[in-house]
Amino acid sequence: MVKINLSDIDISEQISDLLAPLNTEQREYLMNNYTIQTYKKNEPIYCEGETPIHLMCLISGKVKIYKDGVGGRSQIIRMIKPMEYFAYRAYFAKEDFVTAAAAFEPAVICLVPMDVITSLITQNNKLAVFFIKQLSRDLGIADERTVSLTQKHIRGRLAESLLFLKESYGLEEDGFTLSIYLSREDLANLSNMTTSNAIRTLSNFATERLIAIDGRKIKIIDEDRLKKISKIG
Repeated sequence: MVKINLSDIDISEQISDLLAPLNTEQREYLMNNYTIQTYKKNEPIYCEGETPIHLMCLISGKVKIYKDGVGGRSQIIRMIKPMEYFAYRAYFAKEDFVTAAAAFEPAVICLVPMDVITSLITQNNKLAVFFIKQLSRDLGIADERTVSLTQKHIRGRLAESLLFLKESYGLEEDGFTLSIYLSREDLANLSNMTTSNAIRTLSNFATERLIAIDGRKIKIIDEDRLKKISKIG
């Protein structure tokens, strides 16, 4: 983990929605009380059981939120994309972290002390509403994920994961290749299946010309059929 000089990065654009409800004095207070840190690929950001002390906003890179389950098998709960906030729910709930987070690729993260956030919330009801909306959105996503990961068959879960990655991170310049390269294990952990099942299902999708595979690169060839497979589960 490497700290960066604050003068090197202007994050006002990345956290503009967080700043929007604040008045001038409150904005200055927030902008004087954040730090910027970088994380290497696969470096832990926080661990399960730690006490939360910061609101985090991903400035660049990709971050995975995950939980180790039975037998040491990991389940990726969600993937964070730039300009998303995370790591604050447990603080509001007065809990330690029940998940862990790691940089999926080199990442730059803005950290704001939670005591700064709570101080601003007591001064500004609009900021409280902002976090209510954030938590409500995250809860809705979690509810949908719970149903998908427990009720859909393997093909439906994997199709949904591929579509989720496209929606979250977009495509490369060719308009087909996902702009994120997951190992088969990570893709399996995102889709709640074993690595062998992920490999086999990916191979079947490639045979059916739904996707094309080149190492960790995955090209989406027939998005409409993937959506159909995801929908029917």
